[in-house]
Amino acid sequence: MASQWLKARQTKYAGFATVYIVVVLAVVVVANVLADRYNKSYDSTSNKRYSLSEETQKIVGGLKQDATITYFNVSANFGQARDLLDEYANLSPKVTVKYVDVDKDPEAARAAGVDHINTVIVTTDGRTNQAAHFDEQGITGAFIRDISGNVRSVCFVTGSGEHAIDDSGPDGLSDLKQALSNDNYETQGINLVTNGTIPSSCTAVVVAGPTTNYLQPEVSAIKAYVENGGRAMFMLGAPLQFGTQPIASNDALISLLQSWGVTADRDLVLDPLGQYVGLGAGVAMVQSYSSQTIVANMRQITTGFPDSRSLTLGTGANVSVQKLFDSSDASFATTNLDSPRINVKDPNNKRGPFVLGAAGTYNVDKPNKQGRFVVVGSSDWATNKFVAALNGNGDLAANAINWLCSDEELISIRPKPPAIQHITMTAAQMTLVRVVSQFILPLIVIIAGIVIWWKRR
Repeated sequence: MASQWLKARQTKYAGFATVYIVVVLAVVVVANVLADRYNKSYDSTSNKRYSLSEETQKIVGGLKQDATITYFNVSANFGQARDLLDEYANLSPKVTVKYVDVDKDPEAARAAGVDHINTVIVTTDGRTNQAAHFDEQGITGAFIRDISGNVRSVCFVTGSGEHAIDDSGPDGLSDLKQALSNDNYETQGINLVTNGTIPSSCTAVVVAGPTTNYLQPEVSAIKAYVENGGRAMFMLGAPLQFGTQPIASNDALISLLQSWGVTADRDLVLDPLGQYVGLGAGVAMVQSYSSQTIVANMRQITTGFPDSRSLTLGTGANVSVQKLFDSSDASFATTNLDSPRINVKDPNNKRGPFVLGAAGTYNVDKPNKQGRFVVVGSSDWATNKFVAALNGNGDLAANAINWLCSDEELISIRPKPPAIQHITMTAAQMTLVRVVSQFILPLIVIIAGIVIWWKRR
């Protein structure tokens, strides 16, 4: 009787153990399946260094055709590339990642035109492009070139003191040129005085802050271009009359924009908020955007516009105009453009917020054709020094070009370079840190040791 009871008890425990083991195994299997299918992680870094950007998620996640990322290196180095490449694979089931060891399979590397290790080739729908470098910007740029197929040309007007696309100095536009290259745009300069017209190869034209007046033939060429379905961006700051190089009023160009419903006011917008971020009151800060496509996804993104002028929006024949963004409520505008000395309490000062950016369309009497234009009341906001200081400025400039070229699918927040985290301290703060670390903390330890010894003796 006792043996039967013992056997029954052992059978019962064995059954329980079996059930427990099955349940645990089932939980582990389900957890692994879910983890493999839904790869989720949290990036706590300030600039989301370990997360793919919104642009990459939008482009790769929205793929409608199969894509292959092929990574060429030696096997020992594959591990360091997996973290980034696996993130791409997790964005879409249409993305496949392949690893090629150039030592074991040199023929494959040679056939792909790869002449050095740590190289990525992206193939999408029969198109193949090599990433410019092994990082998110390079790989996503290869995807964009695959998807877009054709290269578009953005033409920058020259000859009147505009910012130059090949200038890598603080006042140049070389960073914008690189950003446009990442989006598969070519850039070139055009001189409207010598050319007379805008070349048909220009997908969009940029007027980047002229300091001297445009001649009437130049303005007429721009007018004819946009009103026949062309695309143009105008960056026009306040016509300041002090300093070594006064800025011309460009009345003919201003008159053209006014006929399209955008009046560039003759004033200078100042903003105390610019001082709080170390840029000065001459930089109008923007955190308020409209729902227009260019800026619709820029909520919580800060941009800044130096030496800006306000814009007044109206109506014009065959045009439709939308506001892009406003200056802050703390901003004000002065009409005193002849002196750097500004009277903050001048009763003639206008109070903000002010419209600083606008986008418009020109209705052309041709099917499926539409002129587009963007006007920003600052000429320096897209230069290298302000793109470096405010990442949002670079996103805004590239988004505006995307919209002008009808590449709305590229409009997004782009990959950012890794942030350099450092601490800046004054001489007094450095002295305090040295005294605390070298004298006060060791002294506390010594005193504590003496107290403990005294109590135990």
